[in-house]
Amino acid sequence: MRVPRLFEKAPRERLAILRILTTGYALGFLIGYTPNLLSLTHLGPAQFAPVGPVSWMGHFIEGPLSQGALVAILALTASTGFCALFGVFYRFSGPIFAALLLFITSYRSSFGMIFHTENLLVFHLGVLALFPAADAYSYDAGRRERGDEPRLVYGAPLGLISLLTVTSYLLAGIAKLRYGGASWIDGEVLLSHIAWDNLRKLELGSIHSPLGALLCRFPSIFGPLAWLSLAFELFAPLALLGPRLARIWVASAILFHLGVALVMAIVFAYPLFGFAFLSFFSVERPARSILERFRARRLVRAV
Repeated sequence: MRVPRLFEKAPRERLAILRILTTGYALGFLIGYTPNLLSLTHLGPAQFAPVGPVSWMGHFIEGPLSQGALVAILALTASTGFCALFGVFYRFSGPIFAALLLFITSYRSSFGMIFHTENLLVFHLGVLALFPAADAYSYDAGRRERGDEPRLVYGAPLGLISLLTVTSYLLAGIAKLRYGGASWIDGEVLLSHIAWDNLRKLELGSIHSPLGALLCRFPSIFGPLAWLSLAFELFAPLALLGPRLARIWVASAILFHLGVALVMAIVFAYPLFGFAFLSFFSVERPARSILERFRARRLVRAV
């Protein structure tokens, strides 16, 4: 697949496929984490510390939302999510779904542990919601005619999403240097972090990484690993310079997250499975090929 340049014209199908895949992933996340979210209703008021976009809740309620209120919010989020997935009144369903998912992910981080695994997903949904991402492969597209020519209004959000993606990794690299400094570069901070994380999980009876615990016996390997992770993050903007660099960086990103999963048992599923990097590729081409094959088979059967 060809990798588009930043902010170039793109076909409406490309943005539509990105809408379908990103929204579909978000709905999967929402459904998968619903039991965990509902379990928060049993926590006491002392454990509820609203953060970020939901910090205002601390002025109105003293503890977690009731189960009924949370179920209603989850149901509304899922409903608008499915509307966004199928492009039903996307001008409204897209922004509402993005806003509700921002609320839910922020609420989930308001109980003593701030999660950052879904931040990029919420940003991507927010960008998609601001553009006509339902002009193809949607209910909305069936109600009105759209031109087939590539347009900047379909390419600009792809470039913006790509820019947000590489910026998030660049900031992570800068943070490592700012707070870790030389200790990060020589691998000491990375070793301590992996060792502490696995020890904590062992003590709590949680899932840990046997591989990570084993590697801690060989401190010398953490220097090169620290350098590799730092280089991957600091050089992220190079992915915007051309197709070959983008492919190399995306492959490095997936390998990076695979390594995190193997040595720390922490799964950043959105980038690990490639969803975070779809904006770099011409994702409409495989979809178009599949549709053409499907139509060809239907014609053969009709004959």
